[in-house]
Amino acid sequence: MTPSIGIDVGAHLRAIRQFHGLSQRELAKRAGVTNGMISLIEQNRVSPSVSSLKKVLDGIPMSLADFFTMDLQVPPQVFYGREELSEIGAAPVELRLVAARRPQRAMSILHERYAPGADTGPDMLSHPGEEGGVVVRGQVEVTVGTSSRVLGPGDAYYFATAVPHRFQNPGREDCEIISASTPPTF
Repeated sequence: MTPSIGIDVGAHLRAIRQFHGLSQRELAKRAGVTNGMISLIEQNRVSPSVSSLKKVLDGIPMSLADFFTMDLQVPPQVFYGREELSEIGAAPVELRLVAARRPQRAMSILHERYAPGADTGPDMLSHPGEEGGVVVRGQVEVTVGTSSRVLGPGDAYYFATAVPHRFQNPGREDCEIISASTPPTF
């Protein structure tokens, strides 16, 4: 079965490949196909089957759905007003995510706010990746494994998130943190 959706598959593949900063050779290597196959698709000299196109897109990586719906005419959003941050938490722990709708985000950037006494819950969190952050205001007690420390404005943390961890505001004022994690868990 050949994709037939009214777009120039070859030109679209070329634009997406270039958008990701990949040469034909690099994409072919990542996808496990020949450089000639990428070239032929981009020149519309062959029409790839769905499975062939999927194999090529796995080298980016990108899903078929993202390939066919990605609008390259609209540049990705770069700047976000505070009203454009997505609320993903609720009081007493408020989490606001930057670029929630950006396709294929490689990291999560959060503006976190912990009310006095608030925490991430009684269970320690654990997930693949890394996380780091800087305390902007207030205090937060960060526990990573068996280590714990109270951090204040300007203090920072960075750890492998596979190690069980939790956050708690031991202070009397709100705590604000700017954090990032990869891969994106939110």
